[in-house]
Amino acid sequence: MKLLVCDPTAPSAVEMMREAGIEVDVRDDISPEELETVIADYDAMVVRSRTKVREPLIDKAANLRLIIRGGVGLDNIAVDYARSKGVEVRNTPAASTNAVAELTLAYLFALARRISQVVASMKDGQWEKKAFSGGTELAGKVLGLVGCGRIGTMVAEKADALGMEVLSYDPYVEQFHRCVSGTELDELLARADFISLHTPYTPETHHLIDAAALAKMKDGVYVVNCGRGGTIDEAALYDAIVSGKVAGAALDVFEDEKQDRGQRLMELPQVIGSPHVGAGTVEAKARVGDEVAQIAIEVANR
Repeated sequence: MKLLVCDPTAPSAVEMMREAGIEVDVRDDISPEELETVIADYDAMVVRSRTKVREPLIDKAANLRLIIRGGVGLDNIAVDYARSKGVEVRNTPAASTNAVAELTLAYLFALARRISQVVASMKDGQWEKKAFSGGTELAGKVLGLVGCGRIGTMVAEKADALGMEVLSYDPYVEQFHRCVSGTELDELLARADFISLHTPYTPETHHLIDAAALAKMKDGVYVVNCGRGGTIDEAALYDAIVSGKVAGAALDVFEDEKQDRGQRLMELPQVIGSPHVGAGTVEAKARVGDEVAQIAIEVANR
């Protein structure tokens, strides 16, 4: 099998695939234009979030039989179209679970104690003890999880250990973890002190958290999104923060991550964020690479 690595992948994974007899070419900075000219030479490809695999590219991939997405989300791949052409599409959903869950918890703490703002104040030479003495504790608070798959469940376990009550809305989960109480979205919105999104981006989840949903939340609620951009109406969130309805938000993902990148929201002092780094730990990258290699070897040996 001849495989093209289109995005940065752990060298150990590349070596593992080569040792298994797979011919691996690493071009992890390949442009979309270059990719279209060479894809017909490959049986498999490895991508992360940078490389888009849409219908026109798939049409040019005459020999392609496997697309491996190093990571969870498949929104950068035309999955149904690929499968209709006989191309298998796989991802590595378990590899980054802990990394994203830990970032979510970090953001919960950061919002509760305004850590980013107080650090910025200190670096500016200020000593605003009184101004930053109004933080809140996570223990005893209600955490509402919108989506409770692998990552949501791990967040729930960690939050439960901190003494939080965990509610979750997820119509696709039949049996929740013992520390999670399944509920309807409206009840979650009304009861939660902190709301964290862990749902894929689909037509059904587009702007799931919109102005109407925000209006149903508690006054002074905190919102975290380390899931997928587009699940929150960012304009509505902006208005809710300005009005004081939402006390603060932490965002690792945005609707437009190419140009806008949540710039208007990031101008608000109540908002903290990061450039989609949820899976960006050394350990998670290594686990992603291992899963990628295992999938490639499995398919090559069929």
